[in-house]
Amino acid sequence: MKKIHKFILKSYFGPMILTFLIVMFVLMMNFVWRYIDDLVGKGLDTSVIIELMMYAMANMIPMGLPLSTLFAAIMTMGNLGENYELLAMKSAGMSLTRILKPLFIVIFFVAIGGFFVANNLVPYSNKKMFSILYDISQQKQALEFQDGMFFNGVENMSIRVGKQEPDTKLLRDILIYDNRDATGNMTTTVADSGYIRLSDDKKFLLVTLYHGESYEQTRSGNWYDRSSLRRSYFDEQNGAIPTSGFNFERSSADMFSSSQTKNIKELDQSIDSLENVVTAVTTSSYEPLLKDQLFSRDASVLPKIDSMESAYLDKTGFEGRLFDDSIANLDIYQRKALWAQARSSAAASRASFSWDESSSKEAINQLYRSQVEWHRKISLPVSIMIFFMIGAALGAIIRKGGLGMPIVVSVLFFVIYYIISITGEKMAKEGTWSAVAGMWLSTYILLPIGIFLMYKANNDSNLFNVEWYYIQVKKWHAFFTDKLEPILKKFRKK
Repeated sequence: MKKIHKFILKSYFGPMILTFLIVMFVLMMNFVWRYIDDLVGKGLDTSVIIELMMYAMANMIPMGLPLSTLFAAIMTMGNLGENYELLAMKSAGMSLTRILKPLFIVIFFVAIGGFFVANNLVPYSNKKMFSILYDISQQKQALEFQDGMFFNGVENMSIRVGKQEPDTKLLRDILIYDNRDATGNMTTTVADSGYIRLSDDKKFLLVTLYHGESYEQTRSGNWYDRSSLRRSYFDEQNGAIPTSGFNFERSSADMFSSSQTKNIKELDQSIDSLENVVTAVTTSSYEPLLKDQLFSRDASVLPKIDSMESAYLDKTGFEGRLFDDSIANLDIYQRKALWAQARSSAAASRASFSWDESSSKEAINQLYRSQVEWHRKISLPVSIMIFFMIGAALGAIIRKGGLGMPIVVSVLFFVIYYIISITGEKMAKEGTWSAVAGMWLSTYILLPIGIFLMYKANNDSNLFNVEWYYIQVKKWHAFFTDKLEPILKKFRKK
């Protein structure tokens, strides 16, 4: 490998790693901000939080890779251009494509790695992340008492603590409302002090109260009987209240299977099966209606041509034939029976069709989502290559290193890409567009832009050179001042 290629690779890897870490950090902060309310106050172990963050980070790699590739390409080429190193290479007879050759090879392998991440790591991480988020949502708030506030973490119970000793964990001025009795009886307990804690297995609430009294209100099953109130005193009272939801229980990840938790092979199977389901449901809905229900002809009921239809028939040559209305020949009871049969058949057909239509819509929605996920995994490597082309070309044209101008331009292009991708994905999931059109729309738009920018950069275009635009503005201003302004003054005098 040439020294110049080693220099290019060395110049690229540093910004690539740095920008990737920055992008992943920003995405992780967005994730934490989104789920902060679900994580706080649950008493979760640190290992659970770290596991959730790792799975979430793996899920964000497909979004972070294209953006970091764009950042790194602009920063690398911008630094080379700002330090006149890129100019020296071109002066030595090297074209931009030749300079970028080792980086193209590296990005190609990065794109392949991105595909395997999206196809293998992301589905597994999504399945694990969804299961952990579900388990966290089922987890109750930790047993923590605040002075003067009611704690409602135990079902059908409310506990208020006046003050908690920070050292001994002794609770003062305890008030407990107990509504766990299925018959509707309520018990109110007041104690001077005590301890309330969870058992080691977190299945019981261990209550120890000192110097208090209990009020039990007993309600009769008869509405006309009055309820009774029983009062009792105690110096010490111990109890174990069954609880649930305080112990963090893990669910099976297989319960959260969806299009986002499948690889290409599994998505192919899902798409085939869903297409068969849609076809089967559609066929089962329409064929019976067409063949057996809507256009059935009962020979015992309709033996002749209907007189209503006969009015529109060409009667040439059939003047002597009598067209009778078969229904008109039936008596009143037969007409009522025929009408009831028709209404029943129509209602049954409509109910059957509505059920099949609902099943078909659900299958179609799943089919659209599976097709979107399939194309998302394929389009990721292509988007990485396109972003590298755009970034390298913009860096060579702008010739500004650092984090200022590259970040502004990178964010602008990524926002455009993100808006187009979200729009296409939404249209594809709704069935308005095909999955190919929706998921590859951003590629169709950005690929020509990338090729155009590479062409301009290879030919040393001043397309995005701010200084060039500034010079052009000054030239036009000088031209207007020197040439046009005297002419305008003459016209004004006239």
